[in-house]
Amino acid sequence: MTIYLDYQATTPLAPEVFDAMVPLLREQFANPHSAHRLGRAAAAHVEHARAEVGTLLPPGGQLLFTSGATEALNIAIQGAPAGGIVTIATEHAAVLDTVLAQQGNGRDMAILPVGPDGLVDMDAAARAIRPGVALVAAMLVNNEIGVIQPVAQLADMAHEAGALFLCDAVQGYGRVPLPQNADMIAISAHKIHGPKGVGALWLRDRVQLQTVIHGGGQEGGLRSGTLSPALCAGFGVAARLMRERADADRSHVEALWDLARALFADWTLNGSADCRYHGNINLRREAIDGARLLSDCRNVAFSLGSACASGSGRPSHVLRALGLPDGEARGSVRIGFGRYTTLAELEDAAAIINKAAAAQAAP
Repeated sequence: MTIYLDYQATTPLAPEVFDAMVPLLREQFANPHSAHRLGRAAAAHVEHARAEVGTLLPPGGQLLFTSGATEALNIAIQGAPAGGIVTIATEHAAVLDTVLAQQGNGRDMAILPVGPDGLVDMDAAARAIRPGVALVAAMLVNNEIGVIQPVAQLADMAHEAGALFLCDAVQGYGRVPLPQNADMIAISAHKIHGPKGVGALWLRDRVQLQTVIHGGGQEGGLRSGTLSPALCAGFGVAARLMRERADADRSHVEALWDLARALFADWTLNGSADCRYHGNINLRREAIDGARLLSDCRNVAFSLGSACASGSGRPSHVLRALGLPDGEARGSVRIGFGRYTTLAELEDAAAIINKAAAAQAAP
């Protein structure tokens, strides 16, 4: 049996989420945009889910369902008003690649550096976020190293320059406080024990975006396409559980973090030890090749970094932004845990990983 320790890539589906989705896949399958009774019933499930997801977001605003956070981020970045874009070197590819594409369309772009702890250089931010910038985009909790950026401060700087602030809250939604002064927030269901294939973009009241996905005009005309009531309902239940189980989940993650720090005491932590979400521990060890370690630990599911880029063969852009040489970046692993991880599983996994690492480092 495989021990699952890759919670940043995706989380196990909550049983309650599965139970809520099944009837909407089997019997209540109507198109939620249809005007007949069955369509209106399906739409009611969507709207109930929208309200549940919104309870963990700032008050007011508009919530658009999307196919995931990548689509939400693309809508926000591509639809932002004309002007420059500022982001951070450790952002997810869904932000960095979209911003680079916008640069190819003629927009000015600035990518802020981070320090060895993974935190953004605020002096560089102050120089870059100036009048003429239309959008500042920053991740709340980094998906590779778990570092929590000072997003509320960045949002204030953006507003002083007349820019909008976009927060990628995929790893932080339901786990750490969200910036209440953000203008746009992107989230994803499968990171909170919900289904894959559904995410959302929250927009503050009066935020105006250009439409980039044309069609039937659903979701306020900003995201055309037929919604899946089952996926939306699953997202809603997952959000409700994150709210109801917040204290229990937090206590459990802290216990796992303390145990992980003890079990991997011989490893070096990547990123800040203080400003981070404790469900993510990114580690490196001398004379270790991470890809080989993955192969040697086939009964433990962990990762080398972002699941979207781990197969590329390139060192993590996040770890390189911290100043790590390629060898140390390639010798780093990411271990993620949460609600359904047991202490015994973590102990067993650490024994397997540490044994394989010792064998690999042996002369």
